[in-house]
Amino acid sequence: MNDAFYMQQAIAAAQKAWELGEVPVGAVVVKNGEVIATGYNQPIARHDPTAHAEIAALREAASVLGNYRLPGCELFVTLEPCVMCAGAMMHARLARVVYGATDPKTGACGSVVNLFAEEKLNHHTDLLGGVLADECGALLKSFFAERRAARS
Repeated sequence: MNDAFYMQQAIAAAQKAWELGEVPVGAVVVKNGEVIATGYNQPIARHDPTAHAEIAALREAASVLGNYRLPGCELFVTLEPCVMCAGAMMHARLARVVYGATDPKTGACGSVVNLFAEEKLNHHTDLLGGVLADECGALLKSFFAERRAARS
């Protein structure tokens, strides 16, 4: 399997968020080549500002593994993680984070700040951005265009 394969699964999860009227962001956690958890944005439906795709996927993976630490796991997400999600990823001790589209407003992987590059932090996670970025970005652009059109 390759990064694009797992990102396609994150995109499928993002579609579920869109169906619920949520911003279409999806995430999957992979361990030893197997998807062990999936998450998608649900802060509106859950009345929970922490209900981002990444957090949902991390919670499910921790439950599956019976451990709040996720060593050897990789997280694939369609949008560059925010500060909250990046912090949770580091606390989970992920081996790698792979994201699709950049987020110039809240991205914590280099667009606004890069928490993963902060040498003072005690855990460092490998980071790769831009995997299927066009597809991930198009999904978000289409969602917001649809919302703007519905308001008109």
